[in-house]
Amino acid sequence: MKRIRVALAQFNPTLGDFEGNVRKAKLALEQAHALQSDLLLIPELFIPGYPPEDLSFRLSFLRANRKALEDFAESTINKKVVCILGFMDFDEDLYNAAAVVYDGQVRSVYRKIFLPNYSVFDEKRYFRAGDKLLVLKFGSAKVGLTICEDIWSPAEPLASLVNGFGSQLIVNISASPYCVGKPRFRESYVSMKAYEYHVAIAYCNMVGGQDELVFDGSSFVCDANGQLLARSKSFEEDLLVVDVDLDENLRVNLTEPRRRYTYMENLPVEVLQFDEPKQRKQQLNPSIAQPLVREQEMFMALVTGLRDYVRKNGFKKVVLGLSGGMDSSLVAAIAVEALGAGNVKGVLMPSMYTSKESIEDASLLAENLGIETFTIPITEVYESYLKTLEPVFSNMPRDTTEENIQARIRGNYLMALSNKFGWLVLTTGNKSEIATGYCTLYGDTAGGFAVIKDVYKTDVYRIARWYNDWKGREIIPQRVFVKPPTAELRPNQTDQEKLPPYDVLDAILRLYVEEGLDAEEIVQKGYDPSTVGKVLRMLHTSEYKRKQAPIGTKISVRAFGKDWRMPMTNKFREIV
Repeated sequence: MKRIRVALAQFNPTLGDFEGNVRKAKLALEQAHALQSDLLLIPELFIPGYPPEDLSFRLSFLRANRKALEDFAESTINKKVVCILGFMDFDEDLYNAAAVVYDGQVRSVYRKIFLPNYSVFDEKRYFRAGDKLLVLKFGSAKVGLTICEDIWSPAEPLASLVNGFGSQLIVNISASPYCVGKPRFRESYVSMKAYEYHVAIAYCNMVGGQDELVFDGSSFVCDANGQLLARSKSFEEDLLVVDVDLDENLRVNLTEPRRRYTYMENLPVEVLQFDEPKQRKQQLNPSIAQPLVREQEMFMALVTGLRDYVRKNGFKKVVLGLSGGMDSSLVAAIAVEALGAGNVKGVLMPSMYTSKESIEDASLLAENLGIETFTIPITEVYESYLKTLEPVFSNMPRDTTEENIQARIRGNYLMALSNKFGWLVLTTGNKSEIATGYCTLYGDTAGGFAVIKDVYKTDVYRIARWYNDWKGREIIPQRVFVKPPTAELRPNQTDQEKLPPYDVLDAILRLYVEEGLDAEEIVQKGYDPSTVGKVLRMLHTSEYKRKQAPIGTKISVRAFGKDWRMPMTNKFREIV
């Protein structure tokens, strides 16, 4: 039986930290070498970090990326492990590429053929597509190389790599961003491709956060029948080492010989020759990490996104306003999980409208989490504002103006603490509020990172319930789950005075924002026309707020930010 041992380094790079990224790549090499691996996979664009965006236009950045690759190559001398890692290749143009490094040399370079240009991806803005395949031969065993989107293409390059050149293993290095449910979908899709082409596939994905994006890792290997052999942990750095049976392909193809008549484009191919796979007496027992449940998956994505944004940007501590409501409670819990209780500060900022219950719930939450809090009332400052503005307002009736002043005072307090102590301000608005503009510009939107901006209100409650269950005790107080959501900016105020019930609101927003349904199609699904019209009007007229709001971790199929590019000046409105 012929086997090849593959190590998948699911590691977390930092964009532009060439020295740190190479250090991690060298660590992966040392571990792979110690485990007698034949082949080491390190994710897409790992050397520079992903996505580099307009840094790709800087020649100094590109040269530093090449120098870092050369530094890594030197470390491979006498290691006898073939390394494949992502970097930016350039000559007359720029390419998203994978270097094949062995025994001190870059033996060849594969350039990504399919460049995604949808959702959050802008690769055609930066890269030129490759036009040649690369196959590695370990003795007579053939391994085909792909990068991320290449494997999502319906036919090529897999058809040529497998059916044309007889590859028995396809390796794929990726930087595939997370959204809810994607780890399962990705694994299911790639396993189906393995079965369809009768080829084993090793899929090595990046892990960690980069601005709005978070990468879940969840790397895996499946055999030529599409059966899972091994799976890495999600949202953690991990080195997955697997022995892949290369004879399995032949056995499967003899019984199901569909590859004999599959269409191929016959793309040009380069073949690199290496020694036979190492001979070992024992086969490794593969590790299969358990998949996460939906709420845990979302929570860990938010934790990873926040942790990496804070640490990679040089912050140590964060601060947020604690209102006693569900949103700030969940954000505080995420922050403690990401950074530790000692690095999270909570601020209670009561007004004359703040209920005793809200203060009690915020204080109890902080006690349960073990975070330090400060109480800074806003009433006196608020009354000073009103007195100063009274001559200009000329006894006009009170409206949302006075409500927004309160929110902006709180925003000023938090930013003052940020300036004084260097703490990053976390905003606590959820996707339902941000979609409808139920937030105050320069008030509760003031801050550096919006932790749950891509989490619908109904999911905020679901995650919070899971969190208490996960911790085995009531950290977020039970009363927070049952009291009506309110901004407490005037007497007896509740969110539902201006918004539809959150289960209805979130369902309409999902259909419109993420599934792309028109207003009429949403009504046909049974939703009240006036409610649909109201929600979409609020959505469209709040675009200017979203453009000025802080970034936050993307966890949905379509998030507000780089994945939502709507014009602010826009007269188009859908008639219900």
